[in-house]
Amino acid sequence: MTERREGPTRLRRRLGHSDLSGVSGVRAELREFLRRSRGPEEVAVAELLLSELVTNALIHTRNGAVVTVTAAAGRVRVEVRDFVPGQEPAPCVPNADDGTHGRGLLLVQNLADSWGVTAQALGKVVWFELGGGKP
Repeated sequence: MTERREGPTRLRRRLGHSDLSGVSGVRAELREFLRRSRGPEEVAVAELLLSELVTNALIHTRNGAVVTVTAAAGRVRVEVRDFVPGQEPAPCVPNADDGTHGRGLLLVQNLADSWGVTAQALGKVVWFELGGGKP
């Protein structure tokens, strides 16, 4: 008997530069995309981190973002690409007086199993992975 192996499955969406209302839509698509293959806690973390990265891309750039989610072999990889070169994000300690900004990458750093930034010819991809355990 041969075991059938499934290849990676993928979700891909583009959001316009001022489409902050699209963040909730892409979260819902991610939730539906992952609901059969991942536990509720992992789906919730993926949604939170996706929201942070997409919101950052839409607020800090003017050319929109492309979200790609790949699920394969027990791992989920979420990539958010923007089209602005030379602005590499880094986690920072937020100002204590600002209760709503500056925590996104800290959340990614602390909740994702791995994450990073990959430069592109135009822009960059900020990505995270879940499901492989912390390195």
